[in-house]
Amino acid sequence: MGGLRRPVRIAPMKLLVLDTSTEYCSAALWLDGAVRARRVRADQQHSSLLLPMVDELLRESALSLRQLDGIAYGAGPGSFTGLRIACAVTQGLAFGADLPVVGISTLESIAEQAGADKVLTVLDARMAEVYWAAYQRDATGWRCVVEPALALPESVCVPDGGDWVGAGNGFVALGAVLRPRLSAQLVRIDDTIMPDAAAMAPLAAQAFERGESTDAALAAPIYLRDKVALTVDERRARKSA
Repeated sequence: MGGLRRPVRIAPMKLLVLDTSTEYCSAALWLDGAVRARRVRADQQHSSLLLPMVDELLRESALSLRQLDGIAYGAGPGSFTGLRIACAVTQGLAFGADLPVVGISTLESIAEQAGADKVLTVLDARMAEVYWAAYQRDATGWRCVVEPALALPESVCVPDGGDWVGAGNGFVALGAVLRPRLSAQLVRIDDTIMPDAAAMAPLAAQAFERGESTDAALAAPIYLRDKVALTVDERRARKSA
């Protein structure tokens, strides 16, 4: 994407990739480097839309699940319910076809789409907070410079070194706080980028190539938020303590 250098050569493989971490529902097939994908704004209908998407992609490619090498899913962070849907569907499909699985960071998938080598990713987490991380691309793929975290927008910062690009809808949802603080330190901001199965597909292929896949029984979401019921004031007090 964006003419960036590609990581290590990936062996031929066929993967299914699912993401329901936000209001969008997406599915993709990685076919030895080519990608076929579907994506719709689902709001609360992810569970009814995802499997028909998968069936359509498989039929279009004349493939069955058992002909795939594995399944990847958007592991998070993201919507609590959405992450559970993608993980559960992945487990069900993988168990039935005896396939390994791998979880992909939703924030890394934002970086993959940003057209830059250094990306500050910020995703709306609701409740006046954001999920954020920073990634830098090197010869082997994306390296996490700042680990994914749930934070108040005031806590987000640009890593040292310059040439950082901002990406993600956090710059829309909480832009009134983020943009005045960060815009001068960023080359540009793309607030339209969202986690997406098509963007996760090359990341999934790289993860399988590195041997990071696991048994479907071990698949789990990355939630980050440990207590949803806290009020905004309670969370601010806890973070400042």
